[in-house]
Amino acid sequence: MNPDLDALKPYPFERLAALKAGVTPPEGLAHIPLTIGEPQHAPFAAALETLVAHRHEMARYPATAGMAELRGAIADWATRRFGLAGLDPATQVLPVNGTREAIFAFVQAALDRTRPARVVVPNPFYQIYEGATLLAGGEPLYLDCRAETGFRPDFDSVPAETWRDVQLVFLCSPGNPTGAVTPLADFERLIALADEHDFLIASDECYSELYLDEAAPPPGLLEACARLGRHDYRRCLVFHSLSKRSNLPGLRSGFVAGSAELIAPFRRYRTYHGCAMSLPVQQASITAWNDEAHVRTNREAYREKFAAVTELLAPVLDFPAPEASFYLWPAVPGGGDEAFTRALYAEEHVSVLPGSYMGRGGSGRNPGAGRLRLALVAEREATVEAARRIRRFIERSA
Repeated sequence: MNPDLDALKPYPFERLAALKAGVTPPEGLAHIPLTIGEPQHAPFAAALETLVAHRHEMARYPATAGMAELRGAIADWATRRFGLAGLDPATQVLPVNGTREAIFAFVQAALDRTRPARVVVPNPFYQIYEGATLLAGGEPLYLDCRAETGFRPDFDSVPAETWRDVQLVFLCSPGNPTGAVTPLADFERLIALADEHDFLIASDECYSELYLDEAAPPPGLLEACARLGRHDYRRCLVFHSLSKRSNLPGLRSGFVAGSAELIAPFRRYRTYHGCAMSLPVQQASITAWNDEAHVRTNREAYREKFAAVTELLAPVLDFPAPEASFYLWPAVPGGGDEAFTRALYAEEHVSVLPGSYMGRGGSGRNPGAGRLRLALVAEREATVEAARRIRRFIERSA
């Protein structure tokens, strides 16, 4: 077997299961998980109806590049959403089976193993960035996202000699687990650094449509390119998904868009990889990308839920004001995220994720240590009940 597999760390939920092992929570309280970022709101019904209506197309092999109609719907959506001059559906868009699969595959296709291959990863982070890097023979370079930097990585803190060996930079905006949004100025600064030091930028924007201020949608990497007049999106790729936007995580549908110079070899890689999207899923995806009403309704549901949870938890927990995504990133009273998680489960039957499981120590303290990731994905009643139990637990432990 590939020896690089031995470098993979236990996944956060594997560690969480071990942490809770042997704990018996109260039988009279139903379990409420706030751990996995799997949307529990109703999936977009019209997309599911389209999926069923086209089930007969399972009898045909799909093409790696996807249907022209799907690429066109994606290009139109991204152009509207991010104020682009346009995206060429034929050369600058590629449908993928969700962002997780595509991010992992892109790293394998992008890294040049014949020279140093450092990959910049925001810390804490979505674990696929690290795992994909290790299995591609690269070396993760963790940039801490702390309160002092607005929970965003400080790219200006990286020395020029370090940039020399960087081949790829990951962004995640809105951030998982912090919910922080990258401003356009930061995107533009990173683009300038990419030109100076010859690296690629991969922006994971799968939470971009879950934001709390309807008048302030989070900007994106391609939007920054457009503002710079960089309509070829050179060095840049974005990753988007229907999982969060349309509550369709099981559909496994998303897209990659940006530089045609990157899309072409990535498409060739995927032809050999054998990961084309099935035709019924493509048809359902067209329906989803062409509709915004259900997305606005979804945002409103999260907005109401965040308001209720914030009102309950703000008096007892310190957390950054959420801008987007469906996470809260509170500091733990007393600082012990593992101990808090285990005790909360034992006493209130609520599962949360220790923040330290999403970060790495590197040369300093793990920036996730002493924090929790709360995924507010359940329906409002269950999520608010979980917040009540967390507050009760904290007040009882004070």
